[in-house]
Amino acid sequence: MKSGKIICVIGGTSGIGKAIAHGFVRNGDTVIVSGRDYGKLTKTFDELKSAGNFTDIKQECDVRKKSSLEKLCNKIISNHKKIDVLVVSSGIHKKQKALDMSLKDWKEIIDLNLTGTFLADQVFGKVMVKKKKGCIINIGSLASFVALTDVSAYSASKGGVVMLTKSLAVEWAKKGVRVNAIIPGVVRTELNKKALQDPKRLNNIIGNTPMGRLGDANEIVSTALYLGNSASSFVTGACIPVDGGFLAWAGF
Repeated sequence: MKSGKIICVIGGTSGIGKAIAHGFVRNGDTVIVSGRDYGKLTKTFDELKSAGNFTDIKQECDVRKKSSLEKLCNKIISNHKKIDVLVVSSGIHKKQKALDMSLKDWKEIIDLNLTGTFLADQVFGKVMVKKKKGCIINIGSLASFVALTDVSAYSASKGGVVMLTKSLAVEWAKKGVRVNAIIPGVVRTELNKKALQDPKRLNNIIGNTPMGRLGDANEIVSTALYLGNSASSFVTGACIPVDGGFLAWAGF
């Protein structure tokens, strides 16, 4: 049964974003996914359509470009008249020592992970504020709260996403728009596949996770569904860990 809700998942063509998109479809929502890779976008669009999502929007989007976000947002409003939930799951990850990092690499990560999240929140938030209703879900990281080795730019960008989430939540709270973040533990995705190939790094992660394992992208979905519906109507500015206890544990 259709819920009537319109969900947009930016960065929804792989990993956690894709799992969240499928979760909203199973919930009966109409889901628009977007990303930079047209091949992945087409594949995901077809998957969601066959799963019961009958949206007619297949639109590429680059969060680094405000005009690209506006084009996507305007298309959704034109076709569906509203946007109930925005999920911003786009991002890149690069393992690199700070002393070896070029300014180009630093800016690439900050521009996509942090500035891109801000621009997406701003463009879609403007529509939600005008309608006095909406929900934004940003995707943070363990690195938003603790220092992980050799990912200084990524950590800085994701730390910024958490403070951006809290700031917008406070700013838009009386305007009918809720802004929250999910903090996933380490799950295997294309984004971190290379980093997890390092046995020492993998063992350290598992060893510092009280549940003693990596997570699965599908384990993030229920938190996204909670934040995207009326059950969380008094929740804003929250950054919810789904991490097997990683952030709760002092390590001894």
